[in-house]
Amino acid sequence: MGTRTIMYTQLAPWSSAGAPPCMEQVAGPLVPKRIQTFYETPRPHPWRPTLGYENVEINPLPSLQTTNAMMDPVYAPPGMVTEALRFPNLVTGFNRNPSHAARAALYTRFSPYEWAQNSINHYNESDTNRNFSERLRADSVRIMRTTDEKTASAQRDSGRRLGERITDITFWRNELTTELEKLIGETNLLSDTRRAVEKAYIDCEAPLNIAQECLYQREHREGIDLVHDQPEQYLLKEIENLKGWQSKLDDMKNKVLEQLRQSRAAQHDLETDIRSKDSAIAIDSVCHQINNFTRGINYYGGIEKYDNSISTPESWAENSNRTTMRAQGERSRSTQLRTDAENMINTCANSIWNSWNDTNSALSRRCSETLEAKNKVQMHLHRVQQEIFNIEKNMELLRKAIMDKSNPMKVAQTRLEARAHRKAIELCKDEAQSRLVQEVNEITDTIDTLHRKLQETEAQHQQLLMTRTNLEKDLHIKTNSLFIDREKCLGMRRSFPITANVKY
Repeated sequence: MGTRTIMYTQLAPWSSAGAPPCMEQVAGPLVPKRIQTFYETPRPHPWRPTLGYENVEINPLPSLQTTNAMMDPVYAPPGMVTEALRFPNLVTGFNRNPSHAARAALYTRFSPYEWAQNSINHYNESDTNRNFSERLRADSVRIMRTTDEKTASAQRDSGRRLGERITDITFWRNELTTELEKLIGETNLLSDTRRAVEKAYIDCEAPLNIAQECLYQREHREGIDLVHDQPEQYLLKEIENLKGWQSKLDDMKNKVLEQLRQSRAAQHDLETDIRSKDSAIAIDSVCHQINNFTRGINYYGGIEKYDNSISTPESWAENSNRTTMRAQGERSRSTQLRTDAENMINTCANSIWNSWNDTNSALSRRCSETLEAKNKVQMHLHRVQQEIFNIEKNMELLRKAIMDKSNPMKVAQTRLEARAHRKAIELCKDEAQSRLVQEVNEITDTIDTLHRKLQETEAQHQQLLMTRTNLEKDLHIKTNSLFIDREKCLGMRRSFPITANVKY
């Protein structure tokens, strides 16, 4: 039993050959049974397939006995019609056929002339070959010198081209690095702007809540003070203004976030290109320093046929230029967006501040009006209270006057009753009688007049009491409204809740 080496070549994983899934036999008989481990060739390369060898089992053919017939030089297989060709032999042929051997001897000998010509031919052939060899050596030396010069020139030119390539790559790497630093700085500034926009959006919440709270508190006003006045109008405008700015700031924040995403994408392209160029500079620098005496150089057969290039110098430069131009464009848009965002923040702060001041001014004016109305109500209430006191005194005087008329009425009526007891002719309607009757009538009229005046006074007293009640109620309403506007609303609005600095 013996072993021999079978060569394989690399195939696709779906190969159905008798070899492993990635190997297929390319020469020799069918693959026999594997008996040992498969060995791959060292240092595989992408431009040539991976080869391998292994020891396999070989079954020898069955042994046959060797016979004299098989060893005979003129052995003819069975069934052959013609005789085998036999060559003449001067030793054995003379015994068989002397005449034939003599003729054969004449034709197998040379003459002296032929012998001399053969020597001359050898001399001429020697001279010719020697001259050709000398010319060949001279051509070889010339070709060696030419090839050495050509090889050295090609190596120098390759080194020069590598140096130029390193210069080009370094130039674009510096350009990309400079643009990357600028883009990173602009991205950081835009991130600060994003935080400023978010802070401005959050800062709008405090005045919005205060304005809504003021509206809610003013709903607790009572009666006639539930009026759609200027403070309420300014509060509604302030709320609308704040919500509008919140919507604009939210849109600006989304734009800033989108621009940050685009800037980071451009930054990623720059960083990827810079890393590629750093790697290319390192590789080309090593290649530029390699010479004939560098350690580690080796043969790589077929490497010149392996071309994995995916770009040309023009497309390579265009790619770097396109990456740089994209970064510059994103940086320009970022700068413009940052300026717009800062202007929006400043405009928003000024607008909110103006709305805040307008609302505060309207509330202050309303408080002044309410306070003035309250003072007038208090003054009228004081006057009504004094008038009620006076009319109550007048009522007491009227009642006393009515009471005071009772005795004179009694006197007059008693006199009349007493005179009614006169007799006979003494019942005379004299002046005294007439005057007593007149006196009673006058006292009765006076009492009636006093009663009517007392009734009028009591009615007016009730009106004054009702007026006092209305004034007290109005005073309570004014006091409540003044407390809401001055203490609650203006109390919350004494300090501006936004602390952001406005930039000009």
